[in-house]
Amino acid sequence: MNNKNCFRSDQSFMRLQRPYRYARHRTDRTGCVSFVALTLVIIGIAGVVRERWLPLLRLPTSAALPALADVRRALSLGQLEAVIQAGEQLMAANGQDYAALEVLVRALVYYSETDLERDSARERALRLTTQALRSATIQRDVLAIHAFALYTNGQHEEAVKYALRAIDRNPQNTLARVALAGAYASTGLFEAGLREADVAVELSQTLPELGWEAGRVRAFALARLGRYRDALAAADDAIRQRRSGLPLYFERALYALQLGDYNAATSAYFTVLAYDSHNVKARFRLCELSSQRRETQAALNYCTEVTERAPSFSTGWYMLGREYYLQGQFRLAQQALRRCSLLEVEQRPVAERRFECWYFQGQAAEILGDCSALLAIYEEFQQMTREADLPQRWVYPPEGPAICQPSTPEA
Repeated sequence: MNNKNCFRSDQSFMRLQRPYRYARHRTDRTGCVSFVALTLVIIGIAGVVRERWLPLLRLPTSAALPALADVRRALSLGQLEAVIQAGEQLMAANGQDYAALEVLVRALVYYSETDLERDSARERALRLTTQALRSATIQRDVLAIHAFALYTNGQHEEAVKYALRAIDRNPQNTLARVALAGAYASTGLFEAGLREADVAVELSQTLPELGWEAGRVRAFALARLGRYRDALAAADDAIRQRRSGLPLYFERALYALQLGDYNAATSAYFTVLAYDSHNVKARFRLCELSSQRRETQAALNYCTEVTERAPSFSTGWYMLGREYYLQGQFRLAQQALRRCSLLEVEQRPVAERRFECWYFQGQAAEILGDCSALLAIYEEFQQMTREADLPQRWVYPPEGPAICQPSTPEA
């Protein structure tokens, strides 16, 4: 965002519905960061600097395996890639090392939530727990982490089943309580989710390693109840236990946006960037937020960065094209939206494609009087309607778009 001489007061594994509008549109904004937001960012960066002085996990250079205690500590410091590599080494040496499996699966899940286009890591976590469950000598050692993997992959009913089995065998199983709380809250059992989250938080007092997970799921359960201010407080409590847990900053931003606190949301995204300067997900959220608040230059900057850093992310191209369209730069909108539509065709079945990539592209062509481009994109869309029953409709009269009709000379 542009901060030049400008300070002004100004929106998984856990998902909430984002508000369609965050604020009234303002066309004169250029994306200035308020003094409050800047102060919050500085506080967040101070925590980053403090943690960055802590030693990183060093994988053994010899045949020796990494110590599990070191791997656990690295997980608490957010060194996810190193933890994944170390966990893989431990599991390769002993496929029945379920303590290593738990650390590896948690790292894979958090890695998938930290940035865009990492769903495969979360899916891999579930494959690992499924395989372990089939081969485990004692299944109770795998039930909780399997429930956790199921929950984070959106299989909530199965997650409840396995979490309850784990709790039946050990009522003190904190990770099973976390999975159960999240699954309940995700399926409409909000009070039950909060109750289980409270139990998880209490149990984590004797198992601090899972304090962040317990606090995080409690914040989620509170948000599902519409108690966003309480959710923010719970998220802050969890963040104090693990400042490098990047997924929770995204959720904290969402809770803040539900309250209209744009400063807190911006601060959360900037804190992610302080930990991970290459993070695309934080830039994408800033792209969305800047566009919706009509901070036009900031929106273009962030949306452009998203497409540069994640060129295969179709939604990034859609947001960039949409922003160009809203700013009246229709030729650039055409180009970005064309890239979006090509990626949608390549990556998704017809019924799951983003219709707006075609419609806004066609509208831009019509505004520019580009008949050939309009007819081409319109025919593409009509072909999709013949392949699938789409809820969207885009229909011109039988004679076609008005701009493509031959002009009639005056009498």
